[in-house]
Amino acid sequence: MNELHPSIIALVSLAANIASNHPKQGLCQVERLKGYGVSQQPIDLVVEIARHIRDESAQILDAQFAAALSGAPAEPAAPSPRERLAAIPIATAAACCTPTPSGQSCC
Repeated sequence: MNELHPSIIALVSLAANIASNHPKQGLCQVERLKGYGVSQQPIDLVVEIARHIRDESAQILDAQFAAALSGAPAEPAAPSPRERLAAIPIATAAACCTPTPSGQSCC
């Protein structure tokens, strides 16, 4: 099995920490990345995408909470994993998420 380079693991960990709103925010991964010689540009890109995913998630949760408070009908039951897989389009021009403010895709 091929192992991932430590810099890739640090980038993934950084993104996960930010997107999950972890209290440490991945700051130790930033130091590791700098130690691996990763330039600031890819670090900034990962941070931008992770923040975008975190913020988009918060907006969706806030909208669902507001709907529940207002007495709006509840969302239908979540589809099963099989139903979700069956619903994935084979080819589509639509984006799976909104782009970041600088136009980067998070998909």
